[in-house]
Amino acid sequence: MSSSISVPDTMKAIVVSDHGGPEALRYVTDFEVPKNLSEGEILIKNEYAGLNFIDTYYRTGLYKQELPFVSGQEGAGTVCQVHESVTSFQVGDKVVYSVLGTYCEYTLVSADKAVKLPDTISMEAALCCMVQGLTAHYLVTDATAGLCKKGDWMLIYSVGSGTCQWAAQMAKLKGYKVIGTTSENKVSTTIKEACDHLIALKVQDGKSHADYTSVDIHKQVMEITGGEGVKCIVDGVGKSTADISVQCLARRGLWISFGNASGAVPPFSLLKLTPKSGYVTRPKLGDYVATKEELQYRTTEVFEFVSTGKVKVNVDGIFPLQDASEAHTYLESGKSKGKILFKI
Repeated sequence: MSSSISVPDTMKAIVVSDHGGPEALRYVTDFEVPKNLSEGEILIKNEYAGLNFIDTYYRTGLYKQELPFVSGQEGAGTVCQVHESVTSFQVGDKVVYSVLGTYCEYTLVSADKAVKLPDTISMEAALCCMVQGLTAHYLVTDATAGLCKKGDWMLIYSVGSGTCQWAAQMAKLKGYKVIGTTSENKVSTTIKEACDHLIALKVQDGKSHADYTSVDIHKQVMEITGGEGVKCIVDGVGKSTADISVQCLARRGLWISFGNASGAVPPFSLLKLTPKSGYVTRPKLGDYVATKEELQYRTTEVFEFVSTGKVKVNVDGIFPLQDASEAHTYLESGKSKGKILFKI
């Protein structure tokens, strides 16, 4: 390697050795630091990690990853080692990135997956962009596959927090008319300017999750759209909203199912889409930042949205790394009203 600073042999990390609930997240202080850099790699000393719903999918085993593994998909920190083949970064650079294995002090990252922190945005805000912000960006741009256009109606669930809080704001910036849903306990934190219409849902008895049966969403959507339905649906909820999504589609409308907050969408017959000649897609972020150029394009635009105030970033809480299980419990309870970070 061409440049480096001294790093310890072991580090603090959150490790998943067996799939399960939040208790499966083990805090260890003697995890081996990955020091053997290969061509194209940099080692980052993390200052923050971000919590995302996808972390819970890996923890439970819904998404497969060989055990044991370090949890987390989002990190921010300082470059401390650089392989001699890397010319785009040097020791001391502040960076943000998204790869598996960020709930720890040091992460080995392909240089093509890291982005330098610009002077116009804080490290915390930039970190928030790397999963939720970039996901929202591709959802309302390329994932629509040219099937939707400026001025069309877009239905976005759960706009009171998380990725869809971002997506609603970006959809408005891209010229869509937005119908958002949120639970009554999150109306106060919903960014009202991002929605032309907001449908407030009751919360489930004894829980903080939205009850998608408490309001006739299909009826309200049809009233708002003059009986036409919506040309695009951004659905990170999954099981609880699958049937509603199919019902709310306009003719040749697109259902973008990207998340499983209420559980995975059950298998269904494509014949359900026939009445409206509907489309459905199940995208993932990795295929929309597959190249260095595409990652740079998306981060540049999302950072600009945030730094100029066009998109508001709502950090709900910052947890110490050792409280990862508590943070996961909080996220899955439905109580979170914004981004959750870990201070490393």
